[in-house]
Amino acid sequence: MSASKKPLRPEDFPVNAEGRKIKKQDGMPIADAEDPAVAEDVAERLNDDEARREEDKWSA
Repeated sequence: MSASKKPLRPEDFPVNAEGRKIKKQDGMPIADAEDPAVAEDVAERLNDDEARREEDKWSA
């Protein structure tokens, strides 16, 4: 996992899975998963969650 404990910011999205690594938009790794399928699932969930958060911000 990244040495930085800073939260992800909107500009870090979408995150991508590359093998077992999950990376921010700028290519910085943020996490390692047990296998590529888990990394892909986590990246998809993070992206979906951020999309909902952005929608909620604009609909309020």
